[in-house]
Amino acid sequence: MFLAVAGLMAFSAQYAAAQENDEAAPAETQLVADEAPEADAAVDPFAAKSDVPLHQAIKTKFIEGGAGFMSLVIICLIIGLALAIERILYLTLSKTNTTKLLAKIEKALKEQGPDAAKEICRNTRGPVAAIFYEGFEHISEGIEVVEKKIATNGSIEMSKMENGLGWISLFIAIAPSLGFLGTVIGMIQAFDAIQAAGDISPNVVAGGMKVALITTVAGLIVAVILQLFYNYILSQIDSLSIEMEKAEDQLVNMLVKYAK
Repeated sequence: MFLAVAGLMAFSAQYAAAQENDEAAPAETQLVADEAPEADAAVDPFAAKSDVPLHQAIKTKFIEGGAGFMSLVIICLIIGLALAIERILYLTLSKTNTTKLLAKIEKALKEQGPDAAKEICRNTRGPVAAIFYEGFEHISEGIEVVEKKIATNGSIEMSKMENGLGWISLFIAIAPSLGFLGTVIGMIQAFDAIQAAGDISPNVVAGGMKVALITTVAGLIVAVILQLFYNYILSQIDSLSIEMEKAEDQLVNMLVKYAK
């Protein structure tokens, strides 16, 4: 949420600055045109476009695309990225060296008993250690009970890792939908302009078509960015789930040997 708020504040400041620049631009352009009309005629239009900074070009396209729909698309991007970064940090902190943890638990079981092994699990972060701790909590009830508790707690840890993915997928779907909605509205504006002018000339249609294309591109870009983060998060969850299943099987085998 902090990342989302910070992004919105930065975006608002950039938008306000862009509006101020757009208001000051006509006067400056007129002054330059009055002073040096011949120099303006000699300027290469392609060279002028290449000198525009990237962030300035993005702000210009944002204003041309319409502040209403473009703001909604940017909000989807900011909140979606905040959720994705939170999930990545959570999954990164959830990773555990399972081989080292199992070696410590096995040594503690042989030398000090289940209580020492449970204390090791308590002091280790990650879902694997949490599952192990739940198993040692019920070790006195038998191996079958331990297996059931481990399986149940494993499902709980999986749901914790997948928390927030539904919202990310929602923003992935909403962003292009907003872009397409802006496209439809831009087309309606283009036909309204044609009706008002009574002529189908390129200059009449260009304004509405430009809005339509810009909103569509923005929505698709946001969806692609969030989809990349979403797939990366899913790959990390799959990796952790496989590690958890292997660790659960090894722990059960270890407890069976300990019981014998």
